[in-house]
Amino acid sequence: MFFRRRTEPVPPAGPATPTMRSMWTDRLGVAGTRSLQILLVLALASIVVYALIQLRIAVIPLLLAIIIASAFSPVISWMRNRGLPAMAAAWITLLGSLLIFGGIITAIVFAVRSQWAELWQQAQTGFDKLLAWVQTLPLPLDDVDFDELRDQAVDFLTSAQFGSGALTGVVAVGEFVTGFILFLVILFFFLKDGDRIWAFFLRRFDGVRKARGERVGRTAVTTLGGYIRGTSIVALVDALGIGIVLVILQVPLALPLAVIVFITAFIPLVGATLAGILATLVALVANGPVIALIVLIAVILVNQLEGNFLQPVVMAQSLKLHPLVILLALSAGTILGGIVGAVLSVPIAATAWAIVKTWDDHAASLPAPTPRRSR
Repeated sequence: MFFRRRTEPVPPAGPATPTMRSMWTDRLGVAGTRSLQILLVLALASIVVYALIQLRIAVIPLLLAIIIASAFSPVISWMRNRGLPAMAAAWITLLGSLLIFGGIITAIVFAVRSQWAELWQQAQTGFDKLLAWVQTLPLPLDDVDFDELRDQAVDFLTSAQFGSGALTGVVAVGEFVTGFILFLVILFFFLKDGDRIWAFFLRRFDGVRKARGERVGRTAVTTLGGYIRGTSIVALVDALGIGIVLVILQVPLALPLAVIVFITAFIPLVGATLAGILATLVALVANGPVIALIVLIAVILVNQLEGNFLQPVVMAQSLKLHPLVILLALSAGTILGGIVGAVLSVPIAATAWAIVKTWDDHAASLPAPTPRRSR
């Protein structure tokens, strides 16, 4: 006779105690891990950016030297392919560029010195006329004492605060001279041994990694050089167009204004606009509202021709960035490095994007196929 064993009812299992592994592998854990990784990357990037800003007296000349050397790379390659030693090619390129820019700066100085007294008198007259016109406007300016404001400005110029600001300007000039000398030294070595310097950094890599490093180097030089050469062509066209208009209209300081147009053209989106506003203001002060209106129309026409026809052709292969990306790069560069940062931000962003696109492009590392000869 068999008897059934009486079993006690099994109580329901309670919630299991979560382990450390399960806490980091569930959805919340994965999100926390990714968030921690993002925070670490942002912290590391902030530290790097802060260090670069503190070392800007060396970083800015280095970046400028890399960009200018990339722009001159076709000239260096052309001279070296014709048997000229690397040392001679570097010296010819460096001294030739210094002579050209030195001559331009000398011409600007003489133009400013010869027209400065006349422009100052015209500026005073124009300012008085502008002040009289502003006082006729239906604005609540009765309580504003313009003479008092002028006296306060004079007091500031003769105060100790302005003197400390001038001393800060002297220190800035010293930093500029130091950075410029460092820039010339670095530029010379990049012109002379740029390919050997990059090969030195790649000497411990082999196979796919070495091919990728060589591809990154070629992409950076091509993008940076193309950007600078294309922007120089666009800036030269803008400067010649606006400069010719200023000369025809007999606006003072036409040569310095044309050079300012050339320099500010290296700042996309806003550079040409700022230069045009400056030229219009000088024409307004020196020549009156009619000439200023003509200058403004000429600036708008030149900018439209450059933006719609010249820049898409010249910069098509160098700057493939959305205008929003350019604007964000300009904002970040201006905040971090001022005007120099605004000039350097866009080519650096364009180069970074070009490197990202060719990072795993193995076809770019293969030699071009040799065409077969027909029998």
